Amino acid sequence: MENDARLCRRPNRLWSGLERPSRLEVMPRRGLRREDAARYVGVSTAKFDECVKDGRMPNPFKIDGCVIWDLRLLDAAFDALSETSEPNSFAD
Repeated sequence: MENDARLCRRPNRLWSGLERPSRLEVMPRRGLRREDAARYVGVSTAKFDECVKDGRMPNPFKIDGCVIWDLRLLDAAFDALSETSEPNSFAD
């Protein structure tokens, strides 16, 4: 790499800093699996399961064998939780 530190190795070829590799496109998802749904609302999977069981979070639906939670229903349930929760002692 004689004159340019901008040369970077990619599998089977070099590219200069002047040309950019294509960006990885991240598609927004409407449906989330259980672990992702729990992470989305900020709780553990055990707490998420508890919230689904007691009705604080929505029930999933199935697409073939996949159990999916609708992102919009999660948002609505989370909004409802935040409206009915007790004042936060951390807000002071």
